[in-house]
Amino acid sequence: MPTHTTEQLLIDGPVGPLETDLHDPGTTRRGIALIAHPNPMQGGTKDNKVVTTLAKTLLNLGHVVLRPNFRGVGASAGTFDQGMGETDDLLSVVQYAIHRFGPLPLTLAGFSFGAFVQTRVATQLNPERIILVGPAVNRFPAQTVPAHTLVIHGENDDVVPLSAVLDWARPQQLSIIVIPGGEHFFHGRLHLLAQVVQQRFV
Repeated sequence: MPTHTTEQLLIDGPVGPLETDLHDPGTTRRGIALIAHPNPMQGGTKDNKVVTTLAKTLLNLGHVVLRPNFRGVGASAGTFDQGMGETDDLLSVVQYAIHRFGPLPLTLAGFSFGAFVQTRVATQLNPERIILVGPAVNRFPAQTVPAHTLVIHGENDDVVPLSAVLDWARPQQLSIIVIPGGEHFFHGRLHLLAQVVQQRFV
């Protein structure tokens, strides 16, 4: 059995180093997954439980997983930039991953503010998959996304109301998977979040 490895990296970003955790499944690599964390102005970091749940799930599915801290978070240089500079941060991490591991199929995943940023990243790349969890569409102007995008939202989200996500998804004819009883951080329901992602990759 191959052994998963974890590295703590400082990846060159547009305004300085980006603190990033990299999880490598080894010889079983089937893709690259980049995961974006929630709003740093509300304490969001790469160690958020939704982010780490996505990371563990995608690693177990055979992806090289990268979890960067956005600019101004942890050891990452710079200051908060409303998602604009953060988009450039993620593009830099993707470039690093492709240079190191080759042009493997790319999955973009994000939670809350991170989901908004990933909708911007997706317009500049051609990801095989996009996973948006609790996308903060009521707070940031999320882009239109491809029809194959996986959107997961909590029924009782008190930060981003489900109705706001439905309003965003409706003109795109985009499906949403709703976690019954789930709130923004999916307390007590992270296992359901992992199950939904696993099922999509079968």
